[in-house]
Amino acid sequence: MPLLLKSVEPARGPQWVRDAFRLFKRRPLPFALMFMAFLLAAVVVSAVPVLGGVLLMMMQPLLSLGFMVASQSALLDGPVSPAQFIEPLRTTDARRRRSLLMLCVGYGVCASLILLLCDSVSNSALMRLQELMGRGDSTQAEVQALLNEPGVSAAALLGVGLGTALTVPFWHAAALVHWGGQSPGQALFSSALAVWRSKGAMLGYMASWVALVLGVGVGSAMIFGLLGMPQLASLVSVPAGLFLSTVFYISLLFTFNDCFGDAGTPAAAESNP
Repeated sequence: MPLLLKSVEPARGPQWVRDAFRLFKRRPLPFALMFMAFLLAAVVVSAVPVLGGVLLMMMQPLLSLGFMVASQSALLDGPVSPAQFIEPLRTTDARRRRSLLMLCVGYGVCASLILLLCDSVSNSALMRLQELMGRGDSTQAEVQALLNEPGVSAAALLGVGLGTALTVPFWHAAALVHWGGQSPGQALFSSALAVWRSKGAMLGYMASWVALVLGVGVGSAMIFGLLGMPQLASLVSVPAGLFLSTVFYISLLFTFNDCFGDAGTPAAAESNP
């Protein structure tokens, strides 16, 4: 399908979030099952010795694209299912499939290198913090002790900066390969250019998500604190986090459609060799 890079007004950023919530309301259970299916797959993949972390990172472009395919299908009153995570790889266009796999490998390797660099800067404190949190029985004192170690703040800032720089070219890249038939290099460049040209909308979009996450976290803590049950706030944060994560991935389609035009039907990729 032909794609045209368009200018996006800053006011569209918060609207992407609202559109995603409205679309989720149309298919709440199928979208929730999609995200749960990905989490299950992530647990299995992360258990692979040595390469589990890299493989998990490599799945991220397919996670985003799968939700975009499902969201576009829902807009057209089509099905929503976990099978749409691999739908782009089932294309008869071998070049398109190869390009998607190259993006997955590239993202996985780059993200893993960023994590290794940050862990090196923190003298492995970040890795030890991750292991501590994963045990589930860590105390506040243990966590605070690791956070106070030299290099942790610098590593965190470095991770945010490099992670953001990596996200920009990959934001639309998988969709540009799937629906636009672009090469990996062209898709990365087009994505970076689109994010830059829509930076006002993207800032409003990100600010909306930050406000939502903070609002849910602070709001639940205050409510349960007033009720004398502060420990329940952490229980609420888990389903709330899953819900907001699902809606976030749904919203990716709206950022793409406004930047490049309507993605059309999920089968559109087959019509553009």
